Amino acid sequence: MQLSRLNWFASFPLAAILCAPAWGATPALPGTLNYVEGQAAVGAEALNAKSVGSVNLESGQTLTTETGKAEILLTPGVFFRVGDNSAATLVSPSLTNTEVSLTKGQAMVEVAEIYKQNLLRVQEDGTTTQLLKTGLYGFDANNGDVRVFKGEALVQDGDTYIKVKGGHEFDLKDTANLKTRKLNKSTYEEGDLYRFSSLRSQYLAEANVDAAGRYVGGGPGWYGAGWYWDPFFTAYTWIPGDGIFYSPFGWGFYSPWFVSYAPFYYGRYYPYGYGGHARPYYGDHGYTGRPGGAAPHTENGFHAAPSMGTPHSFGVMGGGFHGGSPGR
Repeated sequence: MQLSRLNWFASFPLAAILCAPAWGATPALPGTLNYVEGQAAVGAEALNAKSVGSVNLESGQTLTTETGKAEILLTPGVFFRVGDNSAATLVSPSLTNTEVSLTKGQAMVEVAEIYKQNLLRVQEDGTTTQLLKTGLYGFDANNGDVRVFKGEALVQDGDTYIKVKGGHEFDLKDTANLKTRKLNKSTYEEGDLYRFSSLRSQYLAEANVDAAGRYVGGGPGWYGAGWYWDPFFTAYTWIPGDGIFYSPFGWGFYSPWFVSYAPFYYGRYYPYGYGGHARPYYGDHGYTGRPGGAAPHTENGFHAAPSMGTPHSFGVMGGGFHGGSPGR
């Protein structure tokens, strides 16, 4: 879902969506590590907080986890997350042909934006699934499942194609039955990887408001839609070129022209909604990014980045999702 300022931005040149980030950070490419916790590695290289933003998977390299989780960036607006005891190989890092192979464990893909030029695919158990729309997708290599919480996917198994619509799943191992079945979302929403992905989405939406607020009106350092490094959140976040985009979890990603519409509250929820003009304030405050200004968690909500030089804390998980600064 998007609110847009000018229609012509919808055809914003694809070459501009992979932009150089601010503050001198290494530019993010498909395969860039954006978060890690616990035991994780790329090949024989163990990953830690300092790997965030500086490790880029190349074609053929495999990300593995034991008791741990990791998040890598694909095309701008697309986040690929793996859970415990998982393995994923970057098959193709091309911006127009981005492909990952999940060989073990579970993964979730959050797609906040996808261009018609993007070919975004996930391999699993000998099949290839193309993600067609914005949405939320789940993959389980151990059980051979493809789940579409929101969006639409096309599963290819040899010469056979199966379309999986939102709210449905497909069993890759049931070769005798090529029909999708209704997805019981509540079964998975309490799962560890789903909750991790939901919280990461919330956190990165918070980082978006912090970063986009620094480019209001397309200020210095603005290069168009793409990944931008936010040092307060020690992660890349996605900033759209125009308008407001909503993640499948409901959090808003604001362009610099629309970030002033982010609903803020100070101490308690204060619903500005779309019609208000709340200016970004980098102090000790919180905000919610739900469509329509709804406040899903006003008891702790988001806690936005404090003023410069102040240590950042995330209200939901204490120290929050912090990685390490990328290579300079």
